[in-house]
Amino acid sequence: MTSLDQVSDEMLESAFQKRFRISVGEAIKGSENVAKHLMTYLGGRLTRECFLVVFLNNRNQILSTEVLFEGTLTSSAVYPREIIKRIVELNAAAIIISHNHPSGNLTASADDIKITKKIKEACQTIDVNLHDHVIITPGGGYTSMADQGLM
Repeated sequence: MTSLDQVSDEMLESAFQKRFRISVGEAIKGSENVAKHLMTYLGGRLTRECFLVVFLNNRNQILSTEVLFEGTLTSSAVYPREIIKRIVELNAAAIIISHNHPSGNLTASADDIKITKKIKEACQTIDVNLHDHVIITPGGGYTSMADQGLM
């Protein structure tokens, strides 16, 4: 048996990823499920904003989860064109977008709502569904814009 002082950060990170990362081909089962999955991709990136996309097939099974944009402590430049390009490359039927708020604020900002609308409109032009925009904070908090009626 290993004592707690012998457990490294890498061991904890690995155990967290094994428990909550959803494998390619598995289906998303709700906002809490996807939030925990996305947290496994942030790792040490919690001090700067990162924008992630979960690409899904027509059965909501994961094709890929990727960090597409990284920014600063308070913002990240997001380019809908690059998201659409990747959707087409993966032949995705739907996506879930996400970003973190290093500040710990779970509230969707006006800019968050604006970029969500812009990405949703871009997706609609190619018949792809945007299911949710999940905001993640350090410590494991999250907000689902779909659950909040902001989509």
